[in-house]
Amino acid sequence: MVQIRIALAQTNPTVGDLEGNCDSVVAHAHQASDAGAHLAVFPEMVVTGYSVEDLALRDAFVSASTKATHALAERLSAEGLGHLPVVVGFLSRREGQGPRFGQPSGAPQNSVAVLHQGRIRLVSAKHHLPNYGVFDEFRYFVPGDTLPVLRLHGVDIAFAICEDLWQDGGPVAAAAAAGVGMLVTLNGSPYERHKDDVRLALCQRRAREIGATIAYVNMAGGQDDLVFEGDSLIVDADGDLIARAPQFEEALLSTDLRLPRARTGTDRLERTNGFRIIRYTVSEEPVAPYESRPPVLTPRRDPMSDIGEVYTALVTGMRDHVRKNGFTSVVAGVSGGADSALTATIAADAVGPENVHALVMPGPDTSEAARDDAEELIKRQGLTRRLYPVGQLFEAFESAIAVDGRGRRNLLAQARGALLMALSQDEGHLVLASGNKTELATGMCTHYGDALGAYAPIKDCWKTLVWELARWRNAQDAGEGRYPPIPERSITRNPLGEWDAAAPDAPEPPRYEMLDGLLDAYIGTDQGGAALTAAGFDPGLVAHVLRMVDRAEHKRRPYPPGPKISKRNLGSDRRLPITNRWLA
Repeated sequence: MVQIRIALAQTNPTVGDLEGNCDSVVAHAHQASDAGAHLAVFPEMVVTGYSVEDLALRDAFVSASTKATHALAERLSAEGLGHLPVVVGFLSRREGQGPRFGQPSGAPQNSVAVLHQGRIRLVSAKHHLPNYGVFDEFRYFVPGDTLPVLRLHGVDIAFAICEDLWQDGGPVAAAAAAGVGMLVTLNGSPYERHKDDVRLALCQRRAREIGATIAYVNMAGGQDDLVFEGDSLIVDADGDLIARAPQFEEALLSTDLRLPRARTGTDRLERTNGFRIIRYTVSEEPVAPYESRPPVLTPRRDPMSDIGEVYTALVTGMRDHVRKNGFTSVVAGVSGGADSALTATIAADAVGPENVHALVMPGPDTSEAARDDAEELIKRQGLTRRLYPVGQLFEAFESAIAVDGRGRRNLLAQARGALLMALSQDEGHLVLASGNKTELATGMCTHYGDALGAYAPIKDCWKTLVWELARWRNAQDAGEGRYPPIPERSITRNPLGEWDAAAPDAPEPPRYEMLDGLLDAYIGTDQGGAALTAAGFDPGLVAHVLRMVDRAEHKRRPYPPGPKISKRNLGSDRRLPITNRWLA
Protein backbone atom coordinates (compact mmCIF):
# COMPACT_ATOMS: atom_id res chain seq x y z
CA MET A 1 0.00 0.00 0.00
CA VAL A 2 1.14 3.53 -0.85
CA GLN A 3 0.59 6.68 1.18
CA ILE A 4 -1.12 9.52 -0.71
CA ARG A 5 -2.36 12.83 0.70
CA ILE A 6 -5.22 14.25 -1.38
CA ALA A 7 -6.77 17.70 -1.02
CA LEU A 8 -10.37 18.19 -2.16
CA ALA A 9 -11.06 21.92 -2.66
CA GLN A 10 -14.79 22.69 -2.55
CA THR A 11 -14.75 26.23 -3.89
CA ASN A 12 -17.46 28.73 -4.81
CA PRO A 13 -16.89 29.83 -8.43
CA THR A 14 -18.90 32.48 -10.26
CA VAL A 15 -20.14 31.82 -13.78
CA GLY A 16 -18.13 33.83 -16.29
CA ASP A 17 -15.55 35.14 -13.80
CA LEU A 18 -12.66 33.14 -15.26
CA GLU A 19 -10.00 35.35 -13.70
CA GLY A 20 -11.56 35.29 -10.24
CA ASN A 21 -12.19 31.55 -10.40
CA CYS A 22 -8.56 30.88 -11.38
CA ASP A 23 -7.38 33.13 -8.56
CA SER A 24 -9.36 30.92 -6.18
CA VAL A 25 -7.81 27.77 -7.65
CA VAL A 26 -4.31 29.16 -7.13
CA ALA A 27 -5.05 30.25 -3.57
CA HIS A 28 -6.45 26.85 -2.64
CA ALA A 29 -3.59 25.07 -4.42
CA HIS A 30 -1.17 27.02 -2.21
CA GLN A 31 -3.12 25.82 0.84
CA ALA A 32 -3.01 22.25 -0.45
CA SER A 33 0.74 22.46 -1.04
CA ASP A 34 1.31 23.95 2.41
CA ALA A 35 -0.70 21.04 3.85
CA GLY A 36 1.66 18.60 2.17
CA ALA A 37 -0.85 17.31 -0.38
CA HIS A 38 0.33 15.18 -3.29
CA LEU A 39 -2.78 15.94 -5.36
CA ALA A 40 -5.32 18.79 -5.36
CA VAL A 41 -8.74 18.39 -6.97
CA PHE A 42 -11.33 21.07 -7.73
CA PRO A 43 -15.02 20.86 -8.72
CA GLU A 44 -16.68 20.42 -12.10
CA MET A 45 -16.33 23.48 -14.39
CA VAL A 46 -14.50 25.41 -11.68
CA VAL A 47 -12.70 27.57 -14.27
CA THR A 48 -15.94 28.87 -15.81
CA GLY A 49 -18.40 28.38 -12.97
CA TYR A 50 -21.43 26.10 -13.28
CA SER A 51 -23.92 25.95 -14.91
CA VAL A 52 -22.87 28.05 -17.89
CA GLU A 53 -26.07 27.24 -19.83
CA ASP A 54 -26.00 28.73 -23.37
CA LEU A 55 -22.64 30.38 -22.76
CA ALA A 56 -21.30 26.96 -23.75
CA LEU A 57 -22.57 27.60 -27.28
CA ARG A 58 -20.51 30.79 -27.67
CA ASP A 59 -17.26 30.05 -29.43
CA ALA A 60 -15.51 32.98 -27.73
CA PHE A 61 -16.45 31.69 -24.29
CA VAL A 62 -15.17 28.17 -25.01
CA SER A 63 -11.93 29.62 -26.34
CA ALA A 64 -11.57 31.85 -23.27
CA SER A 65 -12.06 28.87 -20.97
CA THR A 66 -9.40 26.84 -22.75
CA LYS A 67 -6.99 29.77 -22.79
CA ALA A 68 -7.60 30.45 -19.08
CA THR A 69 -6.90 26.81 -18.21
CA HIS A 70 -3.58 26.82 -20.09
CA ALA A 71 -2.67 30.10 -18.37
CA LEU A 72 -3.66 28.59 -15.02
CA ALA A 73 -1.24 25.71 -15.52
CA GLU A 74 1.56 28.17 -16.31
CA ARG A 75 0.69 30.37 -13.33
CA LEU A 76 0.68 27.45 -10.89
CA SER A 77 4.19 26.56 -12.02
CA ALA A 78 5.37 30.18 -11.90
CA GLU A 79 4.15 30.45 -8.30
CA GLY A 80 6.12 27.41 -7.18
CA LEU A 81 3.29 24.89 -7.46
CA GLY A 82 4.46 23.05 -10.56
CA HIS A 83 5.29 19.97 -8.47
CA LEU A 84 1.66 19.58 -7.37
CA PRO A 85 -0.75 17.92 -9.82
CA VAL A 86 -3.90 20.08 -9.84
CA VAL A 87 -7.13 18.74 -11.33
CA VAL A 88 -9.77 21.22 -12.51
CA GLY A 89 -13.03 21.19 -14.42
CA PHE A 90 -13.29 23.49 -17.43
CA LEU A 91 -15.11 24.04 -20.72
CA SER A 92 -13.33 22.72 -23.80
CA ARG A 93 -14.30 21.47 -27.25
CA ARG A 94 -13.95 18.22 -29.10
CA GLU A 95 -11.20 18.60 -31.66
CA GLY A 96 -10.88 17.01 -35.07
CA GLN A 97 -14.55 16.55 -35.83
CA GLY A 98 -16.75 18.63 -38.09
CA PRO A 99 -20.27 19.83 -37.32
CA ARG A 100 -22.82 17.08 -36.78
CA PHE A 101 -26.58 17.36 -37.00
CA GLY A 102 -28.23 17.16 -33.59
CA GLN A 103 -25.11 18.20 -31.67
CA PRO A 104 -24.28 21.62 -30.21
CA SER A 105 -22.46 23.93 -32.59
CA GLY A 106 -18.74 23.96 -31.84
CA ALA A 107 -18.83 20.61 -30.00
CA PRO A 108 -18.29 22.05 -26.48
CA GLN A 109 -17.39 19.58 -23.74
CA ASN A 110 -17.62 19.54 -19.96
CA SER A 111 -14.04 18.48 -19.27
CA VAL A 112 -11.45 17.66 -16.64
CA ALA A 113 -7.81 18.72 -16.94
CA VAL A 114 -4.75 17.56 -15.01
CA LEU A 115 -2.28 20.44 -14.65
CA HIS A 116 1.34 19.67 -13.79
CA GLN A 117 4.70 21.36 -14.29
CA GLY A 118 3.19 24.31 -16.14
CA ARG A 119 1.20 22.35 -18.70
CA ILE A 120 -2.11 20.58 -19.24
CA ARG A 121 -1.16 16.91 -19.17
CA LEU A 122 -4.52 15.17 -19.49
CA VAL A 123 -7.91 16.27 -20.83
CA SER A 124 -11.04 14.14 -20.78
CA ALA A 125 -14.74 14.97 -21.17
CA LYS A 126 -17.86 14.00 -19.26
CA HIS A 127 -19.52 10.95 -20.81
CA HIS A 128 -23.01 10.82 -19.29
CA LEU A 129 -24.82 14.10 -19.99
CA PRO A 130 -27.86 14.55 -17.71
CA ASN A 131 -31.04 15.77 -19.34
CA TYR A 132 -33.55 15.75 -16.48
CA GLY A 133 -34.63 18.11 -13.72
CA VAL A 134 -32.58 21.31 -13.88
CA PHE A 135 -30.04 19.74 -16.24
CA ASP A 136 -30.05 20.16 -20.01
CA GLU A 137 -26.53 19.07 -20.90
CA PHE A 138 -27.47 17.41 -24.20
CA ARG A 139 -28.20 20.94 -25.36
CA TYR A 140 -24.79 22.26 -24.35
CA PHE A 141 -22.19 19.50 -24.65
CA VAL A 142 -21.04 16.49 -26.64
CA PRO A 143 -20.01 13.39 -24.66
CA GLY A 144 -16.49 12.16 -24.08
CA ASP A 145 -15.20 8.64 -24.64
CA THR A 146 -11.88 8.57 -22.78
CA LEU A 147 -10.84 7.54 -19.28
CA PRO A 148 -8.00 9.66 -17.83
CA VAL A 149 -5.62 7.78 -15.53
CA LEU A 150 -2.92 9.55 -13.54
CA ARG A 151 -0.08 7.49 -12.10
CA LEU A 152 0.95 9.26 -8.92
CA HIS A 153 3.69 7.78 -6.73
CA GLY A 154 2.96 4.36 -8.16
CA VAL A 155 -0.84 4.57 -7.72
CA ASP A 156 -3.28 4.70 -10.63
CA ILE A 157 -6.00 7.33 -10.14
CA ALA A 158 -8.89 7.72 -12.60
CA PHE A 159 -11.15 10.77 -12.99
CA ALA A 160 -14.82 11.16 -13.89
CA ILE A 161 -17.32 14.03 -13.81
CA CYS A 162 -20.53 14.14 -11.74
CA GLU A 163 -23.23 12.25 -13.68
CA ASP A 164 -20.64 9.66 -14.70
CA LEU A 165 -20.76 8.40 -11.12
CA TRP A 166 -24.57 8.29 -10.95
CA GLN A 167 -25.06 6.17 -14.07
CA ASP A 168 -24.20 2.48 -14.40
CA GLY A 169 -21.46 1.53 -16.83
CA GLY A 170 -19.51 4.29 -18.52
CA PRO A 171 -16.36 5.63 -16.86
CA VAL A 172 -17.07 3.86 -13.56
CA ALA A 173 -17.08 0.44 -15.22
CA ALA A 174 -14.03 1.42 -17.28
CA ALA A 175 -12.16 2.46 -14.12
CA ALA A 176 -12.96 -0.90 -12.53
CA ALA A 177 -11.69 -2.77 -15.60
CA ALA A 178 -8.52 -0.66 -15.59
CA GLY A 179 -7.86 -1.71 -11.97
CA VAL A 180 -7.31 1.79 -10.60
CA GLY A 181 -6.66 2.35 -6.91
CA MET A 182 -8.91 5.40 -6.66
CA LEU A 183 -11.66 7.08 -8.69
CA VAL A 184 -11.96 10.84 -8.21
CA THR A 185 -15.14 12.60 -9.35
CA LEU A 186 -15.48 16.33 -9.95
CA ASN A 187 -19.00 17.57 -9.23
CA GLY A 188 -21.41 20.46 -9.55
CA SER A 189 -24.22 18.67 -7.72
CA PRO A 190 -27.07 21.01 -6.64
CA TYR A 191 -28.61 20.83 -3.21
CA GLU A 192 -31.91 19.05 -2.55
CA ARG A 193 -33.39 18.00 0.77
CA HIS A 194 -31.99 14.62 1.86
CA LYS A 195 -29.63 14.42 -1.13
CA ASP A 196 -26.55 14.22 1.11
CA ASP A 197 -27.65 10.80 2.34
CA VAL A 198 -28.33 9.64 -1.23
CA ARG A 199 -24.94 10.93 -2.37
CA LEU A 200 -23.06 9.13 0.40
CA ALA A 201 -24.89 5.86 -0.32
CA LEU A 202 -24.05 6.19 -4.02
CA CYS A 203 -20.34 6.67 -3.33
CA GLN A 204 -20.32 3.72 -0.95
CA ARG A 205 -22.04 1.48 -3.49
CA ARG A 206 -19.73 2.49 -6.32
CA ALA A 207 -16.64 1.97 -4.15
CA ARG A 208 -17.70 -1.58 -3.34
CA GLU A 209 -18.60 -2.25 -6.99
CA ILE A 210 -15.20 -1.29 -8.35
CA GLY A 211 -13.10 -2.23 -5.32
CA ALA A 212 -11.46 1.19 -5.13
CA THR A 213 -11.52 4.35 -3.02
CA ILE A 214 -13.94 7.05 -4.19
CA ALA A 215 -13.10 10.74 -3.69
CA TYR A 216 -16.02 13.09 -4.39
CA VAL A 217 -15.40 16.85 -4.57
CA ASN A 218 -18.40 19.18 -4.92
CA MET A 219 -18.63 22.95 -5.27
CA ALA A 220 -20.24 25.20 -2.66
CA GLY A 221 -22.32 28.38 -2.95
CA GLY A 222 -25.23 29.75 -4.97
CA GLN A 223 -25.72 30.33 -8.70
CA ASP A 224 -29.09 31.76 -9.78
CA ASP A 225 -31.69 29.20 -8.60
CA LEU A 226 -29.14 26.51 -7.71
CA VAL A 227 -27.36 26.07 -4.39
CA PHE A 228 -24.32 23.82 -4.10
CA GLU A 229 -23.76 22.41 -0.66
CA GLY A 230 -20.17 21.16 -0.81
CA ASP A 231 -20.34 17.98 1.29
CA SER A 232 -17.21 16.61 -0.39
CA LEU A 233 -16.30 13.16 0.89
CA ILE A 234 -14.04 10.13 0.60
CA VAL A 235 -15.01 6.48 1.08
CA ASP A 236 -12.60 3.54 1.01
CA ALA A 237 -12.85 0.42 -1.16
CA ASP A 238 -15.12 -1.23 1.43
CA GLY A 239 -17.53 1.70 1.32
CA ASP A 240 -16.58 3.06 4.74
CA LEU A 241 -16.73 6.84 5.10
CA ILE A 242 -13.23 8.20 5.75
CA ALA A 243 -13.54 11.97 5.47
CA ARG A 244 -16.25 14.56 4.88
CA ALA A 245 -16.19 18.32 4.37
CA PRO A 246 -18.71 20.84 5.77
CA GLN A 247 -21.85 21.92 3.95
CA PHE A 248 -22.51 25.29 2.30
CA GLU A 249 -19.03 26.75 2.71
CA GLU A 250 -15.70 26.73 0.97
CA ALA A 251 -13.26 24.24 2.47
CA LEU A 252 -10.11 22.27 1.76
CA LEU A 253 -10.49 18.64 2.82
CA SER A 254 -6.97 17.19 3.18
CA THR A 255 -6.88 13.44 3.79
CA ASP A 256 -4.20 10.76 4.06
CA LEU A 257 -5.00 7.56 2.21
CA ARG A 258 -3.36 4.16 1.74
CA LEU A 259 -3.95 2.96 -1.78
CA PRO A 260 -2.84 -0.17 -3.65
CA ARG A 261 0.14 0.10 -5.94
CA ALA A 262 -0.63 -0.15 -9.66
CA ARG A 263 -0.50 -3.69 -10.96
CA THR A 264 2.32 -4.57 -13.32
CA GLY A 265 1.34 -4.27 -16.96
CA THR A 266 -1.82 -2.22 -16.43
CA ASP A 267 -0.20 0.76 -18.13
CA ARG A 268 -0.28 -1.20 -21.40
CA LEU A 269 -4.08 -1.36 -21.42
CA GLU A 270 -5.27 1.01 -24.13
CA ARG A 271 -9.04 0.43 -24.28
CA THR A 272 -11.66 -0.98 -21.95
CA ASN A 273 -15.45 -1.02 -21.91
CA GLY A 274 -15.60 1.17 -25.00
CA PHE A 275 -13.29 3.85 -23.54
CA ARG A 276 -9.83 4.80 -24.71
CA ILE A 277 -7.49 5.12 -21.72
CA ILE A 278 -5.26 8.20 -21.69
CA ARG A 279 -2.42 8.32 -19.19
CA TYR A 280 0.06 10.62 -17.56
CA THR A 281 2.71 9.60 -15.07
CA VAL A 282 3.94 11.92 -12.34
CA SER A 283 6.06 9.32 -10.57
CA GLU A 284 6.35 5.55 -10.34
CA GLU A 285 7.89 5.35 -6.89
CA PRO A 286 6.01 5.77 -3.61
CA VAL A 287 6.85 8.68 -1.35
CA ALA A 288 8.92 8.03 1.75
CA PRO A 289 6.76 6.98 4.72
CA TYR A 290 5.42 9.88 6.76
CA GLU A 291 3.18 10.35 9.80
CA SER A 292 -0.46 10.38 8.72
CA ARG A 293 -2.90 12.92 10.06
CA PRO A 294 -6.31 11.88 11.41
CA PRO A 295 -9.06 12.37 8.81
CA VAL A 296 -11.61 15.18 9.10
CA LEU A 297 -15.16 13.93 9.44
CA THR A 298 -17.35 17.03 9.71
CA PRO A 299 -20.62 16.21 11.51
CA ARG A 300 -23.87 16.92 9.70
CA ARG A 301 -25.91 19.96 10.68
CA ASP A 302 -28.80 19.33 13.06
CA PRO A 303 -28.88 15.53 12.68
CA MET A 304 -32.39 15.27 14.17
CA SER A 305 -33.94 17.60 11.60
CA ASP A 306 -33.17 18.86 8.12
CA ILE A 307 -34.94 22.21 8.59
CA GLY A 308 -31.73 23.93 9.65
CA GLU A 309 -30.03 22.56 6.55
CA VAL A 310 -32.79 23.96 4.35
CA TYR A 311 -32.57 27.34 6.06
CA THR A 312 -28.81 27.46 5.51
CA ALA A 313 -29.33 26.63 1.83
CA LEU A 314 -31.75 29.56 1.48
CA VAL A 315 -29.34 31.96 3.17
CA THR A 316 -26.46 30.70 1.02
CA GLY A 317 -28.45 31.13 -2.18
CA MET A 318 -29.46 34.69 -1.31
CA ARG A 319 -26.03 35.75 -0.08
CA ASP A 320 -24.34 34.66 -3.29
CA HIS A 321 -27.06 35.99 -5.58
CA VAL A 322 -26.74 39.43 -4.01
CA ARG A 323 -22.93 39.39 -3.91
CA LYS A 324 -22.28 37.84 -7.32
CA ASN A 325 -24.65 40.27 -9.04
CA GLY A 326 -22.95 43.31 -7.57
CA PHE A 327 -25.59 44.37 -5.03
CA THR A 328 -24.90 45.36 -1.43
CA SER A 329 -28.47 45.76 -0.17
CA VAL A 330 -31.99 44.44 -0.66
CA VAL A 331 -35.48 45.85 -0.32
CA ALA A 332 -38.57 43.91 0.72
CA GLY A 333 -42.09 44.66 1.85
CA VAL A 334 -43.02 43.48 5.34
CA SER A 335 -46.72 42.95 5.97
CA GLY A 336 -46.77 41.27 9.37
CA GLY A 337 -47.30 37.81 7.84
CA ALA A 338 -45.05 34.76 7.92
CA ASP A 339 -43.90 34.92 4.29
CA SER A 340 -42.57 38.48 4.36
CA ALA A 341 -41.17 37.96 7.87
CA LEU A 342 -39.21 34.86 6.83
CA THR A 343 -38.01 36.56 3.63
CA ALA A 344 -36.68 39.54 5.59
CA THR A 345 -35.06 37.27 8.19
CA ILE A 346 -33.26 35.19 5.56
CA ALA A 347 -32.07 38.44 3.98
CA ALA A 348 -30.80 39.77 7.30
CA ASP A 349 -28.82 36.59 7.90
CA ALA A 350 -27.47 36.68 4.35
CA VAL A 351 -26.43 40.31 3.90
CA GLY A 352 -26.73 41.87 7.36
CA PRO A 353 -29.83 43.52 8.88
CA GLU A 354 -28.59 47.04 8.16
CA ASN A 355 -28.58 46.17 4.44
CA VAL A 356 -32.21 45.02 4.46
CA HIS A 357 -34.56 47.91 3.66
CA ALA A 358 -37.90 46.80 5.08
CA LEU A 359 -40.85 48.70 3.67
CA VAL A 360 -43.93 49.07 5.84
CA MET A 361 -46.69 50.00 3.41
CA PRO A 362 -50.01 50.29 5.28
CA GLY A 363 -53.14 50.66 3.22
CA PRO A 364 -56.90 50.42 3.63
CA ASP A 365 -56.60 46.64 4.08
CA THR A 366 -53.94 46.76 6.82
CA SER A 367 -55.00 45.74 10.31
CA GLU A 368 -53.42 47.32 13.35
CA ALA A 369 -52.15 43.91 14.48
CA ALA A 370 -50.44 43.25 11.16
CA ARG A 371 -48.72 46.62 11.18
CA ASP A 372 -47.62 46.14 14.78
CA ASP A 373 -46.08 42.77 13.85
CA ALA A 374 -44.24 44.28 10.88
CA GLU A 375 -42.84 47.04 13.07
CA GLU A 376 -41.86 44.54 15.75
CA LEU A 377 -40.01 42.38 13.20
CA ILE A 378 -37.98 45.39 12.09
CA LYS A 379 -37.20 46.42 15.66
CA ARG A 380 -36.13 42.95 16.80
CA GLN A 381 -33.75 42.43 13.90
CA GLY A 382 -32.46 45.97 13.43
CA LEU A 383 -33.61 46.20 9.82
CA THR A 384 -33.59 49.54 8.02
CA ARG A 385 -37.18 50.76 8.41
CA ARG A 386 -38.92 52.60 5.59
CA LEU A 387 -42.52 53.77 6.03
CA TYR A 388 -44.52 54.34 2.84
CA PRO A 389 -48.31 54.45 3.29
CA VAL A 390 -49.99 53.43 0.03
CA GLY A 391 -53.36 55.08 0.62
CA GLN A 392 -52.84 58.04 -1.70
CA LEU A 393 -51.16 55.93 -4.38
CA PHE A 394 -53.98 53.41 -4.25
CA GLU A 395 -56.57 56.17 -4.49
CA ALA A 396 -54.81 57.51 -7.59
CA PHE A 397 -54.90 54.07 -9.17
CA GLU A 398 -58.53 53.59 -8.16
CA SER A 399 -59.52 56.93 -9.65
CA ALA A 400 -58.08 55.79 -12.97
CA ILE A 401 -59.81 52.40 -12.99
CA ALA A 402 -62.77 51.28 -10.91
CA VAL A 403 -62.18 47.89 -9.29
CA ASP A 404 -63.73 45.93 -6.49
CA GLY A 405 -63.34 42.59 -4.72
CA ARG A 406 -60.32 40.60 -5.82
CA GLY A 407 -59.26 43.25 -8.33
CA ARG A 408 -59.13 45.84 -5.57
CA ARG A 409 -56.88 43.63 -3.44
CA ASN A 410 -54.60 42.99 -6.39
CA LEU A 411 -54.41 46.72 -7.12
CA LEU A 412 -53.29 47.32 -3.55
CA ALA A 413 -50.53 44.71 -3.93
CA GLN A 414 -49.50 46.28 -7.22
CA ALA A 415 -49.34 49.72 -5.62
CA ARG A 416 -46.93 48.28 -3.07
CA GLY A 417 -44.96 46.63 -5.85
CA ALA A 418 -44.64 49.95 -7.66
CA LEU A 419 -43.13 51.49 -4.52
CA LEU A 420 -40.62 48.64 -4.18
CA MET A 421 -39.51 48.99 -7.80
CA ALA A 422 -39.27 52.78 -7.61
CA LEU A 423 -37.07 52.60 -4.53
CA SER A 424 -34.91 49.91 -6.13
CA GLN A 425 -34.37 51.96 -9.27
CA ASP A 426 -33.63 55.12 -7.30
CA GLU A 427 -31.29 53.63 -4.69
CA GLY A 428 -30.00 50.42 -6.29
CA HIS A 429 -31.40 47.77 -3.94
CA LEU A 430 -32.25 44.23 -5.09
CA VAL A 431 -36.01 43.66 -4.77
CA LEU A 432 -37.10 40.47 -2.99
CA ALA A 433 -40.33 38.67 -3.83
CA SER A 434 -41.94 37.07 -0.79
CA GLY A 435 -44.30 34.55 -2.40
CA ASN A 436 -44.16 30.90 -1.33
CA LYS A 437 -44.45 27.74 -3.43
CA THR A 438 -48.09 27.13 -2.50
CA GLU A 439 -49.13 30.55 -3.78
CA LEU A 440 -46.99 30.23 -6.89
CA ALA A 441 -48.38 26.77 -7.67
CA THR A 442 -52.03 27.76 -7.35
CA GLY A 443 -51.77 31.28 -8.71
CA MET A 444 -52.66 32.84 -5.35
CA CYS A 445 -50.10 35.57 -5.99
CA THR A 446 -50.44 38.93 -7.68
CA HIS A 447 -48.71 39.92 -10.90
CA TYR A 448 -46.47 42.92 -10.17
CA GLY A 449 -47.46 42.69 -6.51
CA ASP A 450 -46.16 39.99 -4.14
CA ALA A 451 -44.80 38.19 -7.23
CA LEU A 452 -42.63 41.19 -8.09
CA GLY A 453 -38.90 41.11 -7.52
CA ALA A 454 -35.49 40.03 -8.77
CA TYR A 455 -35.00 37.15 -6.33
CA ALA A 456 -37.47 34.99 -4.42
CA PRO A 457 -35.91 33.37 -1.32
CA ILE A 458 -38.89 31.13 -0.42
CA LYS A 459 -40.03 30.33 -3.96
CA ASP A 460 -39.45 26.59 -3.41
CA CYS A 461 -40.97 26.45 0.10
CA TRP A 462 -44.52 25.22 0.66
CA LYS A 463 -46.49 27.34 3.13
CA THR A 464 -46.21 24.64 5.76
CA LEU A 465 -42.43 24.65 5.33
CA VAL A 466 -42.43 28.45 5.75
CA TRP A 467 -43.89 27.98 9.20
CA GLU A 468 -41.38 25.25 10.06
CA LEU A 469 -38.48 27.42 8.94
CA ALA A 470 -39.75 30.43 10.90
CA ARG A 471 -40.10 28.36 14.08
CA TRP A 472 -36.65 26.80 13.57
CA ARG A 473 -35.07 30.22 13.12
CA ASN A 474 -36.81 31.56 16.22
CA ALA A 475 -35.53 28.61 18.22
CA GLN A 476 -31.93 29.51 17.35
CA ASP A 477 -32.30 32.77 19.28
CA ALA A 478 -34.17 31.27 22.20
CA GLY A 479 -32.71 32.15 25.56
CA GLU A 480 -33.03 34.33 28.60
CA GLY A 481 -33.59 37.96 27.72
CA ARG A 482 -33.56 37.31 23.96
CA TYR A 483 -36.44 37.91 21.61
CA PRO A 484 -36.86 35.55 18.65
CA PRO A 485 -36.48 37.44 15.36
CA ILE A 486 -40.01 36.71 14.08
CA PRO A 487 -43.06 37.69 16.18
CA GLU A 488 -45.12 34.67 17.12
CA ARG A 489 -48.32 36.23 15.80
CA SER A 490 -46.77 36.47 12.32
CA ILE A 491 -46.38 32.69 12.33
CA THR A 492 -49.75 31.80 13.80
CA ARG A 493 -51.73 34.12 11.55
CA ASN A 494 -53.08 31.74 8.90
CA PRO A 495 -55.03 33.39 6.10
CA LEU A 496 -55.50 31.41 2.89
CA GLY A 497 -54.65 33.44 -0.19
CA GLU A 498 -56.85 34.14 -3.20
CA TRP A 499 -58.86 30.90 -3.08
CA ASP A 500 -61.06 30.83 -6.16
CA ALA A 501 -64.33 30.33 -4.32
CA ALA A 502 -66.34 31.83 -7.17
CA ALA A 503 -65.43 28.98 -9.53
CA PRO A 504 -68.18 26.44 -10.35
CA ASP A 505 -68.48 23.74 -7.68
CA ALA A 506 -65.64 25.25 -5.68
CA PRO A 507 -65.00 23.30 -2.46
CA GLU A 508 -64.41 24.88 0.89
CA PRO A 509 -60.84 26.21 1.30
CA PRO A 510 -58.69 23.40 2.72
CA ARG A 511 -56.13 23.62 5.48
CA TYR A 512 -52.66 24.35 4.21
CA GLU A 513 -51.45 20.94 5.39
CA MET A 514 -53.98 19.26 3.08
CA LEU A 515 -53.37 21.68 0.22
CA ASP A 516 -49.59 21.34 0.36
CA GLY A 517 -49.83 17.55 0.46
CA LEU A 518 -52.01 17.54 -2.64
CA LEU A 519 -49.79 20.03 -4.47
CA ASP A 520 -46.62 18.12 -3.60
CA ALA A 521 -48.12 14.91 -5.00
CA TYR A 522 -49.30 16.62 -8.19
CA ILE A 523 -46.21 18.73 -8.89
CA GLY A 524 -43.57 16.50 -7.35
CA THR A 525 -44.60 13.21 -8.93
CA ASP A 526 -46.88 14.19 -11.84
CA GLN A 527 -49.78 12.12 -10.51
CA GLY A 528 -53.01 12.83 -12.36
CA GLY A 529 -56.46 13.44 -10.93
CA ALA A 530 -57.45 9.75 -10.84
CA ALA A 531 -54.29 8.75 -9.00
CA LEU A 532 -54.65 11.59 -6.49
CA THR A 533 -58.27 10.67 -5.81
CA ALA A 534 -57.25 7.03 -5.37
CA ALA A 535 -54.63 8.19 -2.88
CA GLY A 536 -57.44 9.55 -0.68
CA PHE A 537 -57.80 13.21 -1.66
CA ASP A 538 -61.33 14.54 -2.07
CA PRO A 539 -62.32 14.39 -5.78
CA GLY A 540 -63.82 17.88 -5.76
CA LEU A 541 -60.74 19.35 -4.11
CA VAL A 542 -58.46 17.53 -6.57
CA ALA A 543 -60.33 18.86 -9.60
CA HIS A 544 -60.39 22.41 -8.25
CA VAL A 545 -56.72 22.53 -7.22
CA LEU A 546 -55.48 20.99 -10.46
CA ARG A 547 -57.48 23.56 -12.39
CA MET A 548 -55.94 26.37 -10.32
CA VAL A 549 -52.42 25.03 -10.89
CA ASP A 550 -52.78 24.50 -14.62
CA ARG A 551 -54.36 27.93 -15.18
CA ALA A 552 -51.55 29.70 -13.33
CA GLU A 553 -48.63 28.80 -15.59
CA HIS A 554 -48.64 32.33 -17.00
CA LYS A 555 -47.92 33.66 -13.51
CA ARG A 556 -44.99 31.32 -12.98
CA ARG A 557 -43.10 32.17 -16.18
CA PRO A 558 -42.16 35.75 -15.19
CA TYR A 559 -41.56 34.86 -11.53
CA PRO A 560 -38.00 35.63 -10.34
CA PRO A 561 -35.49 32.89 -9.54
CA GLY A 562 -35.15 31.48 -6.06
CA PRO A 563 -33.06 28.79 -4.39
CA LYS A 564 -34.04 25.23 -5.30
CA ILE A 565 -34.33 23.05 -2.20
CA SER A 566 -36.82 20.38 -3.32
CA LYS A 567 -36.52 17.57 -5.83
CA ARG A 568 -38.80 19.46 -8.20
CA ASN A 569 -39.08 23.22 -8.14
CA LEU A 570 -41.48 25.47 -10.06
CA GLY A 571 -38.92 26.53 -12.60
CA SER A 572 -36.41 24.64 -14.70
CA ASP A 573 -37.48 21.35 -13.08
CA ARG A 574 -41.04 21.67 -14.42
CA ARG A 575 -41.68 23.06 -17.91
CA LEU A 576 -45.26 23.18 -19.15
CA PRO A 577 -47.01 25.12 -21.92
CA ILE A 578 -48.97 28.20 -20.93
CA THR A 579 -51.59 27.50 -23.57
CA ASN A 580 -52.84 24.11 -22.44
CA ARG A 581 -56.31 22.55 -22.37
CA TRP A 582 -55.25 19.22 -20.93
CA LEU A 583 -56.72 18.77 -17.47
CA ALA A 584 -56.08 15.54 -15.62
